[in-house]
Amino acid sequence: MSGRNEPSTPPSEDLEVESEAQIRRQAEQQRNRAGAGILASLGEVILIVGAAFILALFVQQFVIKPFSIPSASMVPTLQEGDRVLVNRFLFYFQEPEKGDVVVFHPPIDPETDYIKRVVGVEGDVVAVADGRLVVNGEVQEEPYLNGPIMNSDFEAFTVGPDQIFVMGDNRNSSGDSRVFGPVDVDQVLGEAFLVYWPLGRIDTL
Repeated sequence: MSGRNEPSTPPSEDLEVESEAQIRRQAEQQRNRAGAGILASLGEVILIVGAAFILALFVQQFVIKPFSIPSASMVPTLQEGDRVLVNRFLFYFQEPEKGDVVVFHPPIDPETDYIKRVVGVEGDVVAVADGRLVVNGEVQEEPYLNGPIMNSDFEAFTVGPDQIFVMGDNRNSSGDSRVFGPVDVDQVLGEAFLVYWPLGRIDTL
């Protein structure tokens, strides 16, 4: 007795179904790879940004820090609103010297940054006589001042160990060591060495 065979799916249709399934699998794999690539790229960006942030903090804390001039006490050398770069690395290896423009914490306001010029260091005898700065008995030539004559004199003062005596270049409009006394060297944050803003005032100090 002969039976009738059930019709079977043509081979071409089987191939079509298999081909579509394979295409779907490949598309899914590509999407997975693309997603993994995006996550990897995002992770790299986060890592780079984090490293740059940490590096910037390190540089500002220990190497170079920007500083904005808050007042007119250093005119004409520095104008209010000027921005300068401060070398925080230098004084790890040497002491401040006369003539340096430094950023520091004054004894009357240790949370605030001041910027002035060093006019006396350890052992110097500083005075103002007839409106002129006198250090160790010698009248100082200071071409950077906003007017050579100060309105009031200042009695001789001997700068102590590990201290500096600072004044603003705008002597008649500056609260400085004549007011708050000498500054401890360990309160000096660094030396200002470059005006970088505004662009028209870019200059070394």
